[in-house]
Amino acid sequence: MAVEAAPLYYEPLLLLAGAVIAAPLFKRVGLGTILGYLAAGIAIGPVARLIVDGRELLHVAELGVVFLLFIIGLELKPARLWAMRRSIFGLGLVQVVVTGTVLAAIGVAFLGFSFGAAFIVGFGLALSSTAFSVQTLEEQGTLNHRYGQTSFSILLFQDLAIAPLLALIPLLSPGGEGAEAISLERFALALASVAALVAAGRYLLNPLFRIIANTGAKEVMIAAALLVVLGSASLMEMAGLSMALGAFIAGVLLAESSFRHELEADIEPFRGILLGLFFMAIGLSLDLGIIFQNWLAILIAVPVLMLVKAVILYGIGRVFGCNHNDALRVAALLPQGGEFGFVLFTAAASAFIFSSSMASLLIAIVTVSMAVTPLSVRLGELLARSEQEEEMDEDFDGAGADVMLIGFSRFGQIVSQVLLSGGTEVTIIDHSADRVRAAGRFGFRIYFGDGRRKEVLEAAGIRRAKLVAVCTNGVTTTDRIVNLIRDEFPHVRLYVRSYDRAHTLSLRDRDVEYEIRETSESALMFGRSALEAVGIDEEMAREIMEDVRRRDEERLAIQAVEGIYAGNDKMRVRPVTPEPLIKPTREARRLDPEGREKPLEDVLEN
Repeated sequence: MAVEAAPLYYEPLLLLAGAVIAAPLFKRVGLGTILGYLAAGIAIGPVARLIVDGRELLHVAELGVVFLLFIIGLELKPARLWAMRRSIFGLGLVQVVVTGTVLAAIGVAFLGFSFGAAFIVGFGLALSSTAFSVQTLEEQGTLNHRYGQTSFSILLFQDLAIAPLLALIPLLSPGGEGAEAISLERFALALASVAALVAAGRYLLNPLFRIIANTGAKEVMIAAALLVVLGSASLMEMAGLSMALGAFIAGVLLAESSFRHELEADIEPFRGILLGLFFMAIGLSLDLGIIFQNWLAILIAVPVLMLVKAVILYGIGRVFGCNHNDALRVAALLPQGGEFGFVLFTAAASAFIFSSSMASLLIAIVTVSMAVTPLSVRLGELLARSEQEEEMDEDFDGAGADVMLIGFSRFGQIVSQVLLSGGTEVTIIDHSADRVRAAGRFGFRIYFGDGRRKEVLEAAGIRRAKLVAVCTNGVTTTDRIVNLIRDEFPHVRLYVRSYDRAHTLSLRDRDVEYEIRETSESALMFGRSALEAVGIDEEMAREIMEDVRRRDEERLAIQAVEGIYAGNDKMRVRPVTPEPLIKPTREARRLDPEGREKPLEDVLEN
C-alpha cells in the first residue's frame, strides 16, 4: 500500500521540501521569501523537471491570493475603505488608464501590433501582482503606512478592472464575434452578485458564526470560515468578477464582527501555505524554452516594462499628493506584470487576438518581471534611504481609552508596562514613524500622530480619556502639549514627565496633577543600592532614601514661593558624619526617650 500511495505524496513532498529549504535561505541572505519560493519552483520544475505540470498547480495556488485578500479585508472596516475611495477610484483608475494607453501606444508604434492586440497587451501589462506586492508589504510591516495604503488602493482598482477587460475580449476579436457577451444582463448579474454578497455579509454571516461558536466545535468554525471565503470568491467568479475581489468584500463585511480575530487565525495557515505555493507555481510554470528562444526580446521587454510603469507610477503618485519617498516606493513595488495577466493573455489567444506563442511570450515577460520585483523593491529602498524620516498616515481607527499616553520612548514604554499590567486600556500616540514601526514589530498598537495638534488628540479620543500621561522627551514639546490640553481640554487629569526642577515648578504652576522628573526615582534607587553596597543595612538605606525624597519635596515647595535658588538648607553638600555610620538598633535610631520618632538627620548625627 505504501508503494502505491507514494506517487500521491510525491509532488507535495517535493514542494514542501523546496519551500522549507529555499524560503529560510533566501530570507537569511536578505532576498526575501518570495524570491525563495520562486527559485524553488524553478529548480523543481523547469531545471530538474521533477514536476512538469506547473500551470495546473497555479490554478489551485491562486487560492492563496483569495485568502490573502480576505484577511486584508478583515483589517479594513467599511468606513476605512470609504475613506480610501479617492485613492482607489482616482489614483487607481488613472494608473490603469495612463499605463495601459502608453504601453498600447508603444505596441502600435514600435512593434506593429493591431489595435486589439495592443489594447490587450498594454492594459494586461498595466496590471501589477497583488500577491507579490501585498506579501512584500506584509513582510516589511508597511501595509498600513501611507505608501502601503496607496499601493493597495491601486491594486484593488486593478482587481476591479480585470472584469471589464475580460468582457472586452469578444469585442476585440477578429470580426467582433461574441461582442454580445458585453450586455446589460451580464452587468446586472455582476451588480446583483455584489449586492447579494453585501446582504449576506450584513444579515447572515454574524448569526451563522454565533450559532457555530455556541456549539464549541472548532473544526466547524474553520469549515465555516473556508466556506465563506471560497463561497464569496466563487460567486464573484460566476458573475465575471475576480475571486480575490469577492473574498475581499466578504472580509470587509466581517471587519466589525466580534469573530474577526478568530476568522483571521483560522484562515491564516491556509493563506500562508497557498500563497507560498502560488509563488512556487509561477516558478514551475516558467517555460525556459520560450525564454531561451526569445531571450533578447525578454531582456529588452522586462526592463522597459518596469521602467515605463515605474515612471508613470511615480508621476501619478506625485500628482495625487504623495511625497517623494512614498511615490518612489510605490513605483519600485508595482512595476511588474500581474497574475491576472495570465488569464487575460490566455483568453485573448483563445479569441484569436494574437497567437498562442505571443501569449506564452507575454506570460514569460510577466513571470520574469515578478521574479525581479524583490530587486526593484530593494533599489527603491536604497534610493529613498537618504530622505528624511518617512511619514505615516494618522489613522486613529479603534483609538480611545481611559488613559492616553503621549510619547513612547524609554520612559513611556516603562509606564505602558505598568498600566497594561494593571489591566488598563491605553491609547498610545507617538510622532516618530520609525518608533511606531519598531513598536509594531513587538505587537504594540501605537497610533502615529503629533500630540501638539488638537485634531490629533481629538481623533485619538482625548474627550473620552480620564487621564493623559505626557511622556515626551524635551521641555518644549512637553510644554506645548500641556498648554494645549490645559486650554482645550481642562477636564483631563494630567500626569507629566518633567525634565528638571525648573520644569517641575513650571508644570506645577499650570495645575498639573502629577509630575515626576525623569531621573529622580531611578537616582534615588541607585543611591539606595550604593549605600547597601558600602555596608548600610537595608532598612537604614530605605529610610535614608525616604528622607532624601522628603527633603527634596520640601525644597521644591520653598522654591515655588521664593525662587529656584531657595531652600538650599534642605540639600546635603557633605557627609552627615565624618565616620562610617554605626548601625544602631531600630529603637535607638528611630525613637527619642519619650517614644516619639526622631527626624532622620538627628539619627544620623547621633
